[in-house]
Amino acid sequence: MLATFINVILVLAGSAVGLLFQNLISQRLTAILTQALGLCVLGVGIGNLIGTQDMLCVIVCMALGAALGNALDIERRLEEAGDLLRAKISRGEAGGRFTEGFVNASLLFCVGAMAITGSIEAGLNHNYEILVSKGVIDGVTSISFAAAMGIGTAFSAIPLLIYQGGITLLAGWLGPYLPEAVITEMTAAGGALIIGIAVNMLGLGRERIKVGNMLPAMFLPIAYLPLAQWLAGLF
Repeated sequence: MLATFINVILVLAGSAVGLLFQNLISQRLTAILTQALGLCVLGVGIGNLIGTQDMLCVIVCMALGAALGNALDIERRLEEAGDLLRAKISRGEAGGRFTEGFVNASLLFCVGAMAITGSIEAGLNHNYEILVSKGVIDGVTSISFAAAMGIGTAFSAIPLLIYQGGITLLAGWLGPYLPEAVITEMTAAGGALIIGIAVNMLGLGRERIKVGNMLPAMFLPIAYLPLAQWLAGLF
């Protein structure tokens, strides 16, 4: 859990810096920084996605995960969580802006190869290098996010703590039984989600992609790969 706490502190520190200097950053500069960050996020997503060893697994898990997430309406629940925090904390700030910062930062910081592999490594071997490296990246990213979208970015530390901390604890119990192939495909599915975030940041789609509704896809390889291997054995 120590590495996750470090990650959270760096996000909070970066958010504070972004909020402190947001009035010194023009809209034009904020726009170009967001676009530059979007391109970097796109590169991270593509890098994770092409690491797959079983594209069919990613496709099936993305389709099933999107259907499941849509049924649960995860995106709306994330937005409601942001609105609830805004109502209690925010003063004089546009609600949509708070929610945008909270949802986008939460998804970006929680979804990805480093969050999964780093948390598992920390849980299994008490090796914090991956998560601390991720924390530095998140801290720098949160500066731009907070400057562009406000205090909602700082509150992304809450789901980050729950998500990474939860995976770290679970890894200590279940990690030894999680095959490397499963982690690879979870990472690839996470890469596809990160690409969706990048598309939204760059404004490339006619409609905003509801990436939050696709989150279950990350975890479906845990069930898909053993089932696919069992079916292959039958035929």
